[in-house]
Amino acid sequence: MKKIRLSKLFTHLFLIVLLLSVGASFYFFHVAQIREEKSFINDSARKKDNPLYEYEQQFKQLDKETLWMTNQGVKQDAWYVPAKEKTGKTVIVVHGFTSDKEDMSPYAWLFHDLGYNVLVPDNMAHGDSGGRIIGYGWNDRLNVIKWAELLVERNPSSQITLFGLSMGAATVMMASGEDNLPKQVVNIIEDCGYSSVWEELKYQAKEMYNLPAFPILYEVSAISKLRAGFSYGQASSVKQLQKNQLPVLFIHGDADDFVPTSMVYDNYKATQGERELYLVKNAKHAKSFETDPKTYKEKISAFLKKTVNSQSKF
Repeated sequence: MKKIRLSKLFTHLFLIVLLLSVGASFYFFHVAQIREEKSFINDSARKKDNPLYEYEQQFKQLDKETLWMTNQGVKQDAWYVPAKEKTGKTVIVVHGFTSDKEDMSPYAWLFHDLGYNVLVPDNMAHGDSGGRIIGYGWNDRLNVIKWAELLVERNPSSQITLFGLSMGAATVMMASGEDNLPKQVVNIIEDCGYSSVWEELKYQAKEMYNLPAFPILYEVSAISKLRAGFSYGQASSVKQLQKNQLPVLFIHGDADDFVPTSMVYDNYKATQGERELYLVKNAKHAKSFETDPKTYKEKISAFLKKTVNSQSKF
């Protein structure tokens, strides 16, 4: 009789723990992947004393064409700004987690100032694009490819650069391994992208909640597979870069404690194409440009000159 009672007690305890675990998993999936304001994300508004404020204002004054497309069943939005002089050189500038195309204004201005056409999309579940579930770059990589295809339709002689910041950096790295990436994409520049969604969220679970990966992250990853179509281990920059042959410039702040600096070395080692690494001293996450604007622009300019045909047609 006593054994039966103990068995029932353990069964009840197990069910309680299981329900708590599943409930926590759905909560953390909501925090990680459902479109809404995130309390742990700081206000991204740039003040006048920010080194990038002037670049942001310059880009805001430019005339922008709004482009739309539907991909993966979701309406996608982007700004397109032509270069000052006609050219086939175009960059796709991809924003980070809970950000949007407007936040990328300083980066868009940088490339515009270097003589590029600029396309700045909103990822799914961000900005003016549709969708409710955040894709952490994995689903967004397919949109980047589609945007590149639309640019090629406009100009088959395009030379396209993919640039991304944080989640946007992971997006362009993840796109690099796809067979249907247009041949007109000639190089990639990533700034502080993670090595995989699994490794990033495992790190954040420890940093933000002091939680181990097991069992919660495994459960949240399974929910993502059902709701978003991908597991966290599947969404890997490293695995995609192992199939990449394009030149890549890797940028990371050496004081990054949101996407750990160690991840850039994993990404750098994985790529199969020409590669360069630019570590920015004392730069926190996504702060490399504002930490040293002059060198940042010089590094990007030199990389572009080396990897893009200067006689790009239009």
